[in-house]
Amino acid sequence: MTYPKNIHQDYHAHVYFDAYSNDFASDLRDQISREFALSVGRFNQKLVGPHTMWSFSVTFTADDFDVLIPWLDKSRGELPVLVHALTGNDLKDHTEFAYWLGKPVELDLSSL
Repeated sequence: MTYPKNIHQDYHAHVYFDAYSNDFASDLRDQISREFALSVGRFNQKLVGPHTMWSFSVTFTADDFDVLIPWLDKSRGELPVLVHALTGNDLKDHTEFAYWLGKPVELDLSSL
């Protein structure tokens, strides 16, 4: 597994959770909202897009990367996090330009 690299301008981080980690994920989402001036997406307790687990997203830029990613890696507990570029090519963003914090989660790429 390759640690995320700051080589793009824009990014998403998708934090994955389930019914057992729901409360921890909700607290983490709230903490991100308080600590960072970033766009934090909906708390999806359903499957959305290529994501095969419940998730929420964080939108950030290269300027935020070097502070957010180490913080997120330290704060995520056991939650897996997909970090990917936003280039306009969804398939490449979720494959070639994707990195994981924690155990990778299988994605359903058929919708991309």
